[in-house]
Amino acid sequence: MAVHTFTLSVTTADGEADSFLAHPDDNAPHPAVLVYSDAFGLRPAVRRDAERLAAHGFTVLIPNLLYRNGSAPVVDLPEFIGADRRGEIFGALRPLLTALTPELVVADAAAYLSWLADSPLTTGNPVGLAGYCMGVRHALHTAAAHPDRVAAVAGFHGSRLATEDPHSPHSVVDRITAEVYLAHADADPGLPPEQIEQLDAAFTAAGTTFRTEVYPGAAHGFTQSDTDVYDAGADARHWTELTDLFTRVLR
Repeated sequence: MAVHTFTLSVTTADGEADSFLAHPDDNAPHPAVLVYSDAFGLRPAVRRDAERLAAHGFTVLIPNLLYRNGSAPVVDLPEFIGADRRGEIFGALRPLLTALTPELVVADAAAYLSWLADSPLTTGNPVGLAGYCMGVRHALHTAAAHPDRVAAVAGFHGSRLATEDPHSPHSVVDRITAEVYLAHADADPGLPPEQIEQLDAAFTAAGTTFRTEVYPGAAHGFTQSDTDVYDAGADARHWTELTDLFTRVLR
């Protein structure tokens, strides 16, 4: 399916979030998907993934989550992110990511969801959320805060999903009405087995329709095609699960 893309700004309570939109090039409304990217943010690899998802028949919005700090990319990024640059990049990003609290994420989400609901390129029905790395936390908080607007959540290689932090995502899953699929990286230091067990227990107690899996041998960040942790096999599995969930639930 041919895809059309363009950049835009979404007005939030705190400013203008530069964003990327991809949708089937047929001038018809399609189910909407809001994507929360990884910490590296909106960049060519993420835009290519948006186009790929749109080709399956979805209107895909990816905002720059760190718009308060400037347009994407908010820090200098090489074309390929390897171990030699990872520490330096995260050092620059860490204070910006820390400042992006769940309260700000949820407030921004209201603007993104409203934009999608009002767009003639979407059906106006509840949306799908796709989250990667830190974006999984944002997706779960968004689904909990806006249950009437979110029908499906897919998250990949998330971290810190069940911690002692009072804002830990596992503490809000009882408010989620969407169907949830989460794929975890194997032996992820940011998501040890006890966190997965605690998260699953929270979903089960809440009566959430959910499925979680650990992808054997896949490192944290396995979908990031422009990094040295990319895993082609795990990424292919991610695409199958992502498109199957959204096709089944959003249409």
